[in-house]
Amino acid sequence: MSPFQRKVLGFALLALGVAGVVLPILQGALFLALGLFVLRDQYAWARRWMGKLEARFPSQMARVEAMEARLIGWTRRQGERLRRLLS
Repeated sequence: MSPFQRKVLGFALLALGVAGVVLPILQGALFLALGLFVLRDQYAWARRWMGKLEARFPSQMARVEAMEARLIGWTRRQGERLRRLLS
């Protein structure tokens, strides 16, 4: 995913989070946390907020980090599999 796509996704998740704070049908905190998670590598303010979340919810953050690592590994394996299939 390109940095531009990550920014768009991150800010879209933050916007959903803000809407979720106002609207009762969305989980605002969840979308805010996901938006910060996506943007943490590109912005210092997002890194600071992720640090606060990690201090407050260490086990949940560890699970999210592990899930991200599994997802990255899975996408790499699928890309390699597709390259082998197409060659």
